[in-house]
Amino acid sequence: MIQLTRLNSQPLAVNSDLIKFVEQAPDTVITLVSGEKIVVRESASEILERIVRFRRSVLKEMAPEHATLQPAESPNPIAPPEPA
Repeated sequence: MIQLTRLNSQPLAVNSDLIKFVEQAPDTVITLVSGEKIVVRESASEILERIVRFRRSVLKEMAPEHATLQPAESPNPIAPPEPA
């Protein structure tokens, strides 16, 4: 979830997975997949930054602490046949 602020300065948390699109003209309007619209103080670019930051934090939590991404070791399926 991302923290945002309504126009009346009341904070709210929005599930970023439910955001369909964000418009800015002149107020920032978030449209959810349900069709509900929320007007917030933050700019569209701020909202996008918060979504990216939130999703990165989720992915970081899912990854093992010291894991490195390396290709799995497997025999070469196209290796030439050994001489007889």
